[in-house]
Amino acid sequence: MTSPSDAVASKRLPAEQRRQQLIDVSLTLFSQRGFNATTMDDIAEAAGVTKPLLYQHFASKRALYLELVDSVATTMLEAIGAAAAAAEGPRQQVEAGFAAYFHLVVTHAEAFTLLFGRDAPNDPELSRAMRHVEDVLAGAIDVLIDAGLDEDHRRLLAYAVVGMAEGASRLFLTTRSTSGGLPDQAEIDRLSRRVGDLAWAGLRSVHRDA
Repeated sequence: MTSPSDAVASKRLPAEQRRQQLIDVSLTLFSQRGFNATTMDDIAEAAGVTKPLLYQHFASKRALYLELVDSVATTMLEAIGAAAAAAEGPRQQVEAGFAAYFHLVVTHAEAFTLLFGRDAPNDPELSRAMRHVEDVLAGAIDVLIDAGLDEDHRRLLAYAVVGMAEGASRLFLTTRSTSGGLPDQAEIDRLSRRVGDLAWAGLRSVHRDA
């Protein structure tokens, strides 16, 4: 329970810092409990603020969740895009993209759970927002695939690569959570190299349909 002194201190946060604090607290709760099981009361209590103050920053739980999804997706896409742009060639772009992706997954596990956790929100608008993240990720990968393929072919392969990355990330995080301890950079690099090798070998063997 928040003490009077804590409540007074919390009110002194500048609006921008308060908003970020609420976003951070919400990310933790949504990733742990899921959207449906988390309430605005839960978020306000965990942040040590009143519910009216929470509503000053976010009109609803849906609005807060959508902003979280957008923020996490933007961070992920910017990291992957920057890594691929800095790479010297197609093979290096694939490996660098996976390395950036898996680094974010490991260091921001709550964000990954928010985007790709199995407890999908029971809400059409939120479900569309989650699918949009996958659409945008696939679009970022699409442009890295051989332009000699037709658009539908590239799009199919791009979604396959996204699914590969998601599946590998879920397994990696589950394994780490059961074995204990945090992964080091060597483990992240090894994961990126293994999945990157598979993706590159597959993409190189793809041919245009006759």
